[in-house]
Amino acid sequence: MPRLFTALEIPRDAALSLSLLRGGLPGARWIDVENYHLTLRFIGDVPGHVADEIANALDRVHRPSFSLALTGVGAFGQKKPHAVWAGASASPDLAALQGEVDRICQRLGIPADPRQFMPHVTLARSRNSTPLDVAQYP
Repeated sequence: MPRLFTALEIPRDAALSLSLLRGGLPGARWIDVENYHLTLRFIGDVPGHVADEIANALDRVHRPSFSLALTGVGAFGQKKPHAVWAGASASPDLAALQGEVDRICQRLGIPADPRQFMPHVTLARSRNSTPLDVAQYP
């Protein structure tokens, strides 16, 4: 079963700027620069025919381009940090795109994501970083 998510690519110059934040956090596994993205919707494991339906439906999404601003860094997991991220400013265009993707997934039987959408680019995953390590980064 394919494990799916939808995302926006990060432009190369923005990715290179974000890559300057790599390092200085004990226990971090840094994401490769070419894999930076802004997730719109995590879908999860789905059967192949459902993956095809999702891809076909998403292929029909056409929206004008828009700008995003990357702002600040943070971490998921207050007591046990598991990911470090760079935030992206919320915008009406981004919210509309994410909402459309979410509605398409729900129409195809994918349950709603219980987590509130928070635009971000994951920079690192961590298993051993402490809250103090993360608080002192970068």
